[in-house]
Amino acid sequence: MPVGEVEAAVSAMASADGIALVRMPRVEWLNTHGHFELPPQAAAGQPALQRVFEELGGDEREQRSKQLRTLPSDLFYVASGTMVEVDEVQHFTSFRALTIRKGLGAASDIGAEYLDLCREWSSVADKYRASKTAKGFPGPFGRARQRAYNDLLRDLVAPAMGYGLIRVPAPNLSGREAYSLASAKLQRLRSI
Repeated sequence: MPVGEVEAAVSAMASADGIALVRMPRVEWLNTHGHFELPPQAAAGQPALQRVFEELGGDEREQRSKQLRTLPSDLFYVASGTMVEVDEVQHFTSFRALTIRKGLGAASDIGAEYLDLCREWSSVADKYRASKTAKGFPGPFGRARQRAYNDLLRDLVAPAMGYGLIRVPAPNLSGREAYSLASAKLQRLRSI
């Protein structure tokens, strides 16, 4: 499936329901240095991010040596300042389960639902681009560990920076199916 196709379908379905989602503009606090370059407002998330970074086998020297660039995000609801992240199967790895348990907790807004999805999909998700390397996360499964870390970065820092965050799980689903399952969460955006 082409990159961005599921997000585009979720956006189109939301638009048909009167929820105007746009491409998320890049923001300075979401960048390639992660928790090593947090603004003061987000400092409370630093200890959890550091702990998880270490558990994921992150290399601080490599992470800090990356070219400083903003990271892309999926969709945005301008009226309430809410980020909408559409998570395809590669987001449901055993590494993502670790970030939820160690960084968010099962009682968080996404915790229990995403832990269940990680249990269901991790055997497939862990294989997705398993040999792809990632600076900052050396060794096998580097890209998967980096993705899990970046997802936690959004989870912890977005609220501290005044953004809402809705995650739309889409493992092995079309955008239409993903929107249908997440429509109640997205419909609430109109009342914010």
